[in-house]
Amino acid sequence: MDNETQQDIPAEKARIRAVTPLSLCDWPGRSVSVVYLGGCNLRCPTCHNATLAFTPSLHPRLDTDAVLRALAARKRWLDGVVVCGGEPTLDPGLPALVDALHGLGLPVKVDTNGMLPEVVAAVRERSPGTLFAVDVKGPWEKYPVLTGGAATPAQARERLGSIFALAWASPQSFLFRITLVPGLGPEDVQTAREYLPSGFTLREQPYVQPARREESPYAPADTETRRLPGNLVPGTDRPSHTEGP
Repeated sequence: MDNETQQDIPAEKARIRAVTPLSLCDWPGRSVSVVYLGGCNLRCPTCHNATLAFTPSLHPRLDTDAVLRALAARKRWLDGVVVCGGEPTLDPGLPALVDALHGLGLPVKVDTNGMLPEVVAAVRERSPGTLFAVDVKGPWEKYPVLTGGAATPAQARERLGSIFALAWASPQSFLFRITLVPGLGPEDVQTAREYLPSGFTLREQPYVQPARREESPYAPADTETRRLPGNLVPGTDRPSHTEGP
């Protein structure tokens, strides 16, 4: 293996559940790979990655070392890597993973709901070149409905307020977006837009009703592209894995 693909593997291994080798939608204007981490601290009823967010154990964990080597081998065709979920800031291995991805020479974007601003701050401090795409769900008073009762208006105001302070200090590191889910009207979007620090815009994402399946009321497709995430590296349950059956 050449030096380009030899990387120091982080001591804290992120719980990678899936990787999409190539996406043209997850970082506008870039061809990227998407790394999915499992789990979420919200329970949004409109979630498009519900199995990753709520039952990540249904997605066998991938080997971090192998994922990094595979991305290193493909980096000449990539303009960056997106880390999303679920909610990636829940994973204690996120800072080391982002640092390792930067070590490959690839720009990194982290998609987050902004409810763990201290983790965002820690990742940014360790890897200053990281871009954070933060979801603003809507007006504070609608957060209980929009998050399945997982966040109160006070929690949303406090935690997103901390994110806005980080963005004010480092405007090049943050962008904000809102998904036009059922129950949000133009006045709600305008209210959410007014929360942002001066100079920032709130990008609107259209909501597409997910296909319903008998075994789940949700569809596990990506929030922006409505597609199933594909594994770049097979899990141990797959016949092609060296430790598999």
